[in-house]
Amino acid sequence: MEILAVAAGPAGHAVGLAAAGEAGGLTINFFWVIVSALNFLVFLAIIWQFAFRPLSGMLESRRQRIEQGLRDAEQARRERDNAEQERIAVLVEARREANEILNRAQKVAEETREADIAATREELERMRQRAAAEIEAEKQRALADLRAEVADLALRAAGRVVGETMTGERQRRLVEEFLREAAVPGSRS
Repeated sequence: MEILAVAAGPAGHAVGLAAAGEAGGLTINFFWVIVSALNFLVFLAIIWQFAFRPLSGMLESRRQRIEQGLRDAEQARRERDNAEQERIAVLVEARREANEILNRAQKVAEETREADIAATREELERMRQRAAAEIEAEKQRALADLRAEVADLALRAAGRVVGETMTGERQRRLVEEFLREAAVPGSRS
């Protein structure tokens, strides 16, 4: 009520001015201007309280969600870049390891091949030496057989020339002499 009493004082003054100003054309009624301003301020306070404050809260909340989304997107981009770099590093490491394994495998294969070749050469050399030894043994056996036959033939020929049969001791002595002379070529004239 006091507000109406306070407003009535200027309102009465405004009514008086309005009555005086009706005759002059355009008049301003300050009472209604103040009432309208007060109505506007009350309306603005009510709108601020019930509309703008919740709306500004929703806008602030949305702004925070958008900022959080942008921060999350930036973090995801950094993580994606890091993951890409890690993937590239892993690929480079895998290629390096594959090359090392390939080089080691080639080296082992080369060493194995060289070892096999060396073993084959050694086996061939042993076989050649064994064959040479067998050939030499066969040659010696053949020479011994030949000498025995020659000695046999010489003994038969000597027995016919002499006209008597050879005894065991005499045969041995003659064969030994013959073999000595046959072993040293050119000693018999």
